[in-house]
Amino acid sequence: MGSLESGIPPAKRERQHHHPLLQRNRSRSFLFKRFSYIQWICSTCVFFFFVVLFQMFLPGLVIDKSDKPPWRSIEKELLPPDMLVFKERGVLSFGDDVRLEPTKLLMSFQRDNTQTSSNGFNTTTQRFGFRKPKLALVFADLLADPEQLLMVTVSNALLQIGYAIEVYSLEDGPVHGIWQQMGVSVTILDSNRASSCVIDWLSYDGVIVNSLEARSMFTCFMQEPFKSIPLVWAINDETLAVRSRQYSSTGHTELLTDWKKIFTRASVVVFRNYLLPILYSEFDAGNFYVIPGSPKEAWKAKNMDFPPKDDIVISIVGSQFLYKGQWLEHALLLEALRPLFSGYNSETYNSHLKIIVLGGESASNYSVAIETISQNLTYPKDAVKHVSVAGNVDKILESSDLVIYGSFLEEQSFPEILMKAMALGKPIVAPNLLNIKKHVDDRVSVYLFPKENPKVLSQIVLEVITEGKISPLAQNIGLMGKTAVKNMMAVESIEGYATLLENILKFSSEVASPKDLQTIPPKLKEGWSWHLFEVLMDESPNNRTARSYEFIANVEGHWNQTSGDSTKSRVVNDDSFVYEIWEGERYIQTINSKKRQEDEELKGRALQYQGTWEEVYKSAKRADRSKNDLHERDEGELERTGQPLCIYEPYFGEGTWSFLHESPLYRGVGMSVKGRRPGMGDIDASSRLPLFNQPYYRDALGDFGAFFAISNKIDRVHRNAWIGFQSWRATARKESLSEIAENALLNAIKTRKHGDALYFWVRMDKDPRNPLKKPFWSFCDAINAGNCRFAYNETLKKMYSVKNLDLLPPMPEDGDTWSVMQSWVLPTRSFVEFVMFSRMFVDSLDAQMYEEHHRTNRCYLSLTKDKHCYSRVLELLVNVWAYHSARRIVYIDPITGLMEEQHKQMNRRGKMWVDWFGYTTLKTMDEDLAEEADSNDRRVGHWLWPWTGEVVWRGSLEKEKQKKNVEKEEQKKRSKDKLDRMRRKSHRQKAIGKYIKPPPENANVTTLLNADA
Repeated sequence: MGSLESGIPPAKRERQHHHPLLQRNRSRSFLFKRFSYIQWICSTCVFFFFVVLFQMFLPGLVIDKSDKPPWRSIEKELLPPDMLVFKERGVLSFGDDVRLEPTKLLMSFQRDNTQTSSNGFNTTTQRFGFRKPKLALVFADLLADPEQLLMVTVSNALLQIGYAIEVYSLEDGPVHGIWQQMGVSVTILDSNRASSCVIDWLSYDGVIVNSLEARSMFTCFMQEPFKSIPLVWAINDETLAVRSRQYSSTGHTELLTDWKKIFTRASVVVFRNYLLPILYSEFDAGNFYVIPGSPKEAWKAKNMDFPPKDDIVISIVGSQFLYKGQWLEHALLLEALRPLFSGYNSETYNSHLKIIVLGGESASNYSVAIETISQNLTYPKDAVKHVSVAGNVDKILESSDLVIYGSFLEEQSFPEILMKAMALGKPIVAPNLLNIKKHVDDRVSVYLFPKENPKVLSQIVLEVITEGKISPLAQNIGLMGKTAVKNMMAVESIEGYATLLENILKFSSEVASPKDLQTIPPKLKEGWSWHLFEVLMDESPNNRTARSYEFIANVEGHWNQTSGDSTKSRVVNDDSFVYEIWEGERYIQTINSKKRQEDEELKGRALQYQGTWEEVYKSAKRADRSKNDLHERDEGELERTGQPLCIYEPYFGEGTWSFLHESPLYRGVGMSVKGRRPGMGDIDASSRLPLFNQPYYRDALGDFGAFFAISNKIDRVHRNAWIGFQSWRATARKESLSEIAENALLNAIKTRKHGDALYFWVRMDKDPRNPLKKPFWSFCDAINAGNCRFAYNETLKKMYSVKNLDLLPPMPEDGDTWSVMQSWVLPTRSFVEFVMFSRMFVDSLDAQMYEEHHRTNRCYLSLTKDKHCYSRVLELLVNVWAYHSARRIVYIDPITGLMEEQHKQMNRRGKMWVDWFGYTTLKTMDEDLAEEADSNDRRVGHWLWPWTGEVVWRGSLEKEKQKKNVEKEEQKKRSKDKLDRMRRKSHRQKAIGKYIKPPPENANVTTLLNADA
């Protein structure tokens, strides 16, 4: 190439003054070293022509841009000097600033990791690790497919670092045996009842839901008390993203909103590549996360064979993202491939060698652009062809002999289209981008070339294609690539899921922390678990995407059928909306009832004898006194009145309904108005005790709050000699009383077999939180971050006004067990005494930690933020009270009904704190608190005790009696004054004349007969 300083006409030199950057460093231009002077000028004109052409027709970016990455400062070093002018004008853009960062999730992870568990007390929290962290995996089916292979591989690694896993599926399949082989229990759920909650999801530390087809399970996860469970939703295809684009135009806006609610419920939505979050951007609630890697491409190409053919097809593929610099990348690659056609021209070309450019959209004018580039590079006619991406990727790659990756974009993971091509065994040529050379080796599994020097591509292509055929070396490299891609990015998937779970799961103190990722055996991290699926490869579904589209169509059809129904028929319930409808319906019924009653009274008033004013007044007073006693009683309430026992089941939210009993022996206690069962006669705890209108105490006390609600004016709601409570979670764990046990318990109560006793049926030594069967105080410490003893000590000191308390109430280790999960029965009188003790205990406990817990949601009884702070300490309180108040403690087997006394009274002598827990002591303390609350000198500041029940003492009874007497006297005075006014009104007008009553007719007849006689 000659010097550019000689032989240049003046006119040409003046045109180039507009672009001084093209004048500098001309000798270093890598594009035009072999071109003559005239070719150089023509190429420059072609580029300027492309500037105008592509600015008019090419699509812009279709994805959002984040802040510039740190490597933007060195991008000028990666470009030839002659190309900087295009970069400065915005024409040359390789999309390097396009990145997907889950900002909200990362910020929440960082915030949770930096927060400390300081609680304002001189205590430290402790993790005991008595049980493994539990995960639930939920599938739509157990068919053999790449998603099952991925989750089996990840689960194998999670099992190694200490997780316990259980699998739930709506349909059975051949992978059932693989899970059982791994030691994982599998439960097949009834697909017809998938929307109802039949599993106690609170037993798990986290849930992973796979695929869109498991949508029906979200009905349960969106109801209390399961709303707060960490939930990961893995979405593996774009079917919903494609269909959702039509919802607005077809009037499915409610269905679109419903899907958005489901996406919002998930703690994290996981995708396998960085394109899917963009396609699902309409559903983004700030919880999208990408864990790259999937065996999908290797699975699809497992048994594919390609027939021999004569022609050679070179496919140029690129990034899955669109950006403005793609046309220039394709121009550079086509220029580098031009030497392959050096011996051909338009007349002699016989279509033996073809180049296919795969990219762009079918609706764009990109085909015209590619044709223009090929013509300007003097390619033979029909040698270069453009094909759009939509629906053509697999077909083009299968027919290709050589695949060239033509994108210079630094993507965040290995390009998926390269994995497709490698899985087919095609020779690959790609630029040496960071995320490509990280997973493959040059000239081992692929060919790599520097992106700043595309002329190396020409040399590589001439090596790969020799004498019109793919060289044997290139074929071997393609086969090596097929082997390499089989287990590619398995490590990233395993570590991605493990890291994600570590960030979103918050373990209680009795749960062991997972082990470090480095403890995973290298054999499990090297690749996917293909050996478990070798037999099932042929049984896999042919088209998983078609099944997804069929499922989405069924959801749409079901929604169309039920769009006019009430919200009860919807797949996902909106609690607040249902409650508003219920309130409106109740208001309408009340208005109609009042109107009907008024019409009946007005109708019969004309024929009704009014009587005197005194009679009307007495009748009205009688009705007023008895109106509170006039209410209808359903059959369940009538049956409960005639039996010696009633067992109450506290619950919160619709998710617990399937675990509640409907027999007359049981009665529900709804801790919230919104989640009460309709038509079941359940007790509303918030109306019984206004304290539970505050969500803070409803959550902090948990089921223990039902004790306070029932005991408040207990005679109005409970008229049975015995009272019991049972947690809905005991029913979920199949530890509730059977019919045989219920009859045995009723017989023991009627015959007073054990006298004043505490009967329980959920044992502490069989609790899943206590696999090591630790004694009472050790177990209590384990579930309360090691501070149970400290909490009891501080609470009892404050409760009894004792400065120093060196010992705790002893709870002996005598081989017997204790009650857990608030499932027990007591005489009603003893229950009232227990509540009297509990109110003072809870008040003292609340006084210690209310300020800190209410402000930060942290307390020294938990390692993390916990709104149920008090509940675990109070769960065991009934054992302490029953033991030290000298009650007999009897365990009843929930299945057989056999009874066994625990901690016999004769063995307790000298160990019980009867003086502290006796009725006389507690009653005196209760009256002192009541007197203080009833006086004008009550304590200032936050005080819980008056809000937990009745405030009754001797003085308050006298005050109430005096108040009633005063009201009675005032009522008598008002009645007397009213009668006097009525009498005075009746004598205002004098009689007009005197009326003489005529004698009766019978009297006249009798007189005449007597005269005749």
